[in-house]
Amino acid sequence: MSFTTVSYTTPRLNRSTLAVPGSNPRFIEKAAASEADMIFFDLEDSVSPDRKDQARKLVISALNELDFGEKSISVRINGLDTHYMYRDVVDLVELAGNRLDLILLPKVGTAADIYAVDMLLTQIERAKGIKKRIGIEILIETPLGIRNIHEIAAASPRNESLLFGSADYAASSGAQITTIGGPNPDYQVIGGIHTDGTRSSHWGDMWHFALATLVAAARASGLRPIDGPFADINDSDGWLASAKRAKVLGCEGKMVIHPNQVELANDLFSPSDSEVRRAERILKAMIEAEEQGAGAVSLDGKMIDIASIRQAENTVSRAAQATGKKHSSQRIVNTTGKI
Repeated sequence: MSFTTVSYTTPRLNRSTLAVPGSNPRFIEKAAASEADMIFFDLEDSVSPDRKDQARKLVISALNELDFGEKSISVRINGLDTHYMYRDVVDLVELAGNRLDLILLPKVGTAADIYAVDMLLTQIERAKGIKKRIGIEILIETPLGIRNIHEIAAASPRNESLLFGSADYAASSGAQITTIGGPNPDYQVIGGIHTDGTRSSHWGDMWHFALATLVAAARASGLRPIDGPFADINDSDGWLASAKRAKVLGCEGKMVIHPNQVELANDLFSPSDSEVRRAERILKAMIEAEEQGAGAVSLDGKMIDIASIRQAENTVSRAAQATGKKHSSQRIVNTTGKI
């Protein structure tokens, strides 16, 4: 274990992040009643330039007037390269800062982008006496963002999550896609020729490098890694395959663009009953070994290492978050890696 320890960000349920156009009052009201863990109201790509001001006003009214329950609320502002961005931040925070949890920054390319928004947020919070610190979510959507991702992730204590935007990433990198977040059948490897003249082919995941890099950068800075959307809302199998790959890599959740994807995300990114039972048994064995002064922990005849214990703790913690309950098991793995 490194002597340098990672401080983890504010714990939030982040299995499903529902994207809602800020210019659509009906969608805004429906989002408040959804089962999504998080909502982000979009002032950027889904809002045309002639409706930017109106969308900002609608979102501010929604923040002040609607009941969002236990959901975390974020707003995707316009990019730092636009003249809409400063007014997005100033109006949102000055007029609804006490109801806002996060600001989502699109197309982040450098750590200086985070610094600029952090400075502006700090000034407004101090001027208005807002006690709750507003967090920052970061959309990685460009090769520049991927190149600087580690510096970006560590740029501010406000940072909470890194999200991957495959559509803009494809556009800025020249990648060819068939659907947002989905595979391209041309991204494959063809095997050698068999004796019968046939050849096998194997698809690859064209998003693997970018998403794996994002997960590593997020975890190294104690942030939540979140996968981007899958645009074909009628292809639940395709959505599930995409989300499973992200989960296996370490993502905590997925951005969703339609209410019918919310339940899929909440189910997939919640630990299953069998995973929770297994984790609880590992933690119980750990506690019993500690009480008995044993130097090793075993379960079902197999040794349990520190990594397994930490995974079990994470599983129980995520399950507790999902159910809104606290678990009785106490963390007894210290920074030296001993139990």
